[in-house]
Amino acid sequence: MAEQQDQQPKFEINRVYVKDVSFESPQAPQVFLENNQFAVDVAVDTKPRHVEKDFYEVALKVTVTSKKDKSEDIVYIAEACQAGVFTLSNFSKEQQDQVLNSACANILFPFIRETIANLVYRGGFPQLYLAPINFDALYMQQQEQAKKKTAQATGEEGHA
Repeated sequence: MAEQQDQQPKFEINRVYVKDVSFESPQAPQVFLENNQFAVDVAVDTKPRHVEKDFYEVALKVTVTSKKDKSEDIVYIAEACQAGVFTLSNFSKEQQDQVLNSACANILFPFIRETIANLVYRGGFPQLYLAPINFDALYMQQQEQAKKKTAQATGEEGHA
């Protein structure tokens, strides 16, 4: 019975921390004197990496770029990287990839959402609330794109 328990998948959150934070407002203080609408672009990236044995780091990076409406003038750039160390053992490769890219990102997202909101607010702008992100759907989409790339590469090699 103890052997069966040892073979059960194990997942633990060991640590959650801010790895990197940056805020730039190149047009301050002039931008505060203007009455502009701002367009906001949000980019999200998840990077898992094996640290040692059953320990993995997952880094969730969010970059928010705000520009003056109908312009390329940057109002602010807020960037944060929230990371966590997780223990994973007894998962198949496929399950492990999904846990690292989806479940861990879901755990980290509320932390990075708060960090970004505070950065933007402390930069003198209205607080920005990031919309929820479906990391499960993003992971599945990435898997489909990878399959298509592999199929295209294999198809192209067959014609050479």
